[in-house]
Amino acid sequence: MTGAWQPRGNAGQPDEWGGPGDAATGASRAAHARSGTPFTVVITRPAGQSETLAAQLAQHGMRTLDFPLIAIAPVSDEAPLRAALGALERYALVVFVSPNAVDRAFACYASVSAIWPPALPVAVVGPASVAALERHGVAEPDHRVVSPAGTGDEARFDSESLYAALETAFGANAFAGKRVLIVRGDGGREWLAERLREAGAEVETVAAYRRIVPEPPIAAWTRVHALLEGAPHAWLVTSSEGVRNLDELARDHLTAGEIVELHHAPVVAPHPRIAETARSMGFDRITVSGAGDERIVETLLGLASSVVQPVQNTPAQAPANPRMTDSNNSSSTANQGAVTTGAAVSGGASARPSYASSGASASAPPAQPPGSGAAGGARRGAGTALLWIVVALIAAGAGAGGYALNRKLDRLDTQLAQRQQAGEQQIAALSARADQVVAGAQQLDKQISQLEGKIADAQNSQQALAQQYADLSKSRDDWTLAEVGQMLSSASEQLQLTGNTQLALFALQSADTRLAASENPQAIVVRKAIAQDIDKLKAAPSTDLTGLAIKLDTALGQIDSLPLSGEAIVAHTKPEAAAPADVAKVAAATSQPRWKVWIDTFVDGVGKQIASLVQVRRIDNADAMLVSPDQGYFVRENLKLRLLSARLSLLSRNQDTLKSDLSAADATLARYFDGASKDTQTVREMLKEVNAGSAAVALPTLDTSLKAIQQYRSRG
Repeated sequence: MTGAWQPRGNAGQPDEWGGPGDAATGASRAAHARSGTPFTVVITRPAGQSETLAAQLAQHGMRTLDFPLIAIAPVSDEAPLRAALGALERYALVVFVSPNAVDRAFACYASVSAIWPPALPVAVVGPASVAALERHGVAEPDHRVVSPAGTGDEARFDSESLYAALETAFGANAFAGKRVLIVRGDGGREWLAERLREAGAEVETVAAYRRIVPEPPIAAWTRVHALLEGAPHAWLVTSSEGVRNLDELARDHLTAGEIVELHHAPVVAPHPRIAETARSMGFDRITVSGAGDERIVETLLGLASSVVQPVQNTPAQAPANPRMTDSNNSSSTANQGAVTTGAAVSGGASARPSYASSGASASAPPAQPPGSGAAGGARRGAGTALLWIVVALIAAGAGAGGYALNRKLDRLDTQLAQRQQAGEQQIAALSARADQVVAGAQQLDKQISQLEGKIADAQNSQQALAQQYADLSKSRDDWTLAEVGQMLSSASEQLQLTGNTQLALFALQSADTRLAASENPQAIVVRKAIAQDIDKLKAAPSTDLTGLAIKLDTALGQIDSLPLSGEAIVAHTKPEAAAPADVAKVAAATSQPRWKVWIDTFVDGVGKQIASLVQVRRIDNADAMLVSPDQGYFVRENLKLRLLSARLSLLSRNQDTLKSDLSAADATLARYFDGASKDTQTVREMLKEVNAGSAAVALPTLDTSLKAIQQYRSRG
């Protein structure tokens, strides 16, 4: 026999199924493939989000198992989300990080409005989010939707590609000084928010949903156990958090051997970041498909064909290897069956055997030469028997080797699982020890903080004691001069603020009385300076600021009752005329005819009665007659503001502002108010008195006394 079966790959190397060359596992999988078991895809998306993908996979003859690793739940408090969606006019851009964020946000936005603002741009990470926006009525061309370009095999849909798309659409630093709202789940990456903040944007993040770890039902775990026994399948993981949840759930529900099989199972991830997370969790057969259901389906079809097709083609290769002649058909057929049996036994070392033949796998003995007798037949029979013995020995050796190799691999798997469990226990112990160390460090930091606080309190107490000792070490004269200096400083401030010379004079006299009891020579110098300031204050004229302020307050109170021009009440009039004169006497005295005297008397009486019914008033300002009642209210309020400003200027001794306000107030009274009214005349007289009594007077200062106190302190 010149050809033999050779296993593809060594026993310790990964086989076509992704794990070590486990003979039992490979044989089981081959059996599943030959029995027509369809390829199964375990979909780990949240519940209710895998119907479309499952339908596409079913069209290609693949089964699906819905095994959610993440559950989407509402946030505990929707008030921040509702507040942000209710004030969309504040933002220049809204970013949705996932289709779940879109659906949850629009469900909340329905209570605010039914129409999304067309002028507000929206940015999303991938095509699934674009489709979610279209379901809610937000799509081009009515709205501006920005998402990464999805062309080419290297297209990526993540925060980095979205930021590049934003720069392409709006330009670099387009959102500097503007507000950007990011709607996402609780937690998540901060990369996009940090980049936008670095570009000068004011970024606000709000949670629209929260992710929790679901508990798959028992029926789902039953199917997972069956798949891990060797059925062809692959896992579709669509988030890094889902990979971590799968690893956590597997430790609670799977055996050590099943965990090893799970880590060797094919895994499809739409993004390299998810693949890196899966690799860190121990998965060693990872394929990055790219975003979108079409790419995921295409990748899964490739995996399914690579797993099932080579096993189905293996039986078809066996007849092609042996070379048969017309003279040995029967023997070669028997030899072919023997070789096939040997190959099946030796195939335990590898799930996918291949031919390595240099000739026929079982060639018949050479044709018998003519004239050979019984000895030739005996030799042929002996050669055939020897050939069968050799084949049997080879088959037995291959079977024994395969069995030994399988036992060895089982032991290696058991040892690996034990080591993995031991490593996990060590990691748990180290984690507990690290937690203890962290707790001890926190306790130590707390104690150090308490000690630092106590040290600071002790230092403050020491400084207070030192200050008290320094204060107690001063002499009585030092205390007296310090008190006098404080009195003089307060008197000087009051004099400059209020101009009350009487209060400053009283303070100087009190300070002089306190210094009179001191025998310190320096006190005499200070008393001389105080005496000079007392003389200046006595010589300074006194201005009654309080009385002037009271007059302004009185004028303010009367503004509402003053009549405007044209509003003065006109008294009711009645015709008045003198008693009729005696016509006869007037005619005799004037030597005029009676009829003429009577006519003159009648005309004069009628004229006087008419004149008593008419009043003539003079108004120099015609605009005053055109002021409506509403405008009159504003005239009075403006006049009040002028008088209040004058009062403040009076108290602050701002002579220029005071004069200006009083002049403007008097002009308003003369222009818009009734000048004949006694109340108006009284208010104007008050303003004139305030203007005359507030003449600017140069107030004296207490610099002489203050300098004397300062000199004493500097010498001390």
